[in-house]
Parts: sequence; structure tokens; C-alpha cells
Amino acid sequence: MAKYLLLKHYRGAPAAVNDVPMDQWTPQEVSAHIQYMNDFAARLEKTGEFVDSQALAPEGRFVRYDGEGRPPVVDGPFAETKDLIAGWMVIDVDSEERAFELAGELSAAPGAGGEPIHEWLEVRPFLTEMSTVTE
Repeated sequence: MAKYLLLKHYRGAPAAVNDVPMDQWTPQEVSAHIQYMNDFAARLEKTGEFVDSQALAPEGRFVRYDGEGRPPVVDGPFAETKDLIAGWMVIDVDSEERAFELAGELSAAPGAGGEPIHEWLEVRPFLTEMSTVTE
């Protein structure tokens, strides 16, 4: 089994088919989307392929160690995280093909109007002891 990270982006990926920002959805549309995600995770729990998932809040800070004492806290820029990443799911599957299959299914979560989003998801394998960084 190999672990993969499925990243959901706010922006930065190609536009989804149903490209209406979530802050413009009705409460019912948001609930339907979350229910789809929960049902998807529950199904993968039964097959042993689900590891974890989280939605991320828009707040965040960069923190840097700067010697003894309290580290400075700085807000922004967040081009790679706060502004782009909406959430993630970790799966543990038998193959890259299975990871792609599940990502494709996850991208069909409903959005505005109850229609599938068909959003692009970033699929990233976890680095393992046998992985190489030079690929």
C-alpha cells in the first residue's frame, strides 16, 4: 500500500467545470458537499483506504525559529497554502492508478446548484524510504 495526498485548491489549479466559489453557495449546497465528502471517506474507511482528511480555515501564520526566546510570527505571503489549499485527504491504496481513480471520484463532489464541481485535485505520493528525490 502507498499513501497519497489529495489536495483541494481554492485557486491555482485549472478552473473546475462548476467554478462557483463556495462562499457563493447556499447553506444546502455546502451541506451537500460536506455530506458527499463524509460519505466518500466512510466508504474508504470500510475498504481500509482512508487515512485522514481535513478542511483548512483561511487563517494562518508563518512562524520562524530565530534563536532563543519567542519566535517571530508573520502574516503572509501564503501563495502556497492559505490562498490556495482548501483541504486535503490522505489515502492508502495499492497503486497510483487507484489513487487517480479515487481523486477523480472525489472531484465530482456537488457544488453550486447541486451539480458536480469536477474540480482538479492534486495527487501527491508520500515520500518513503524507497522513494528518490531525484525523479
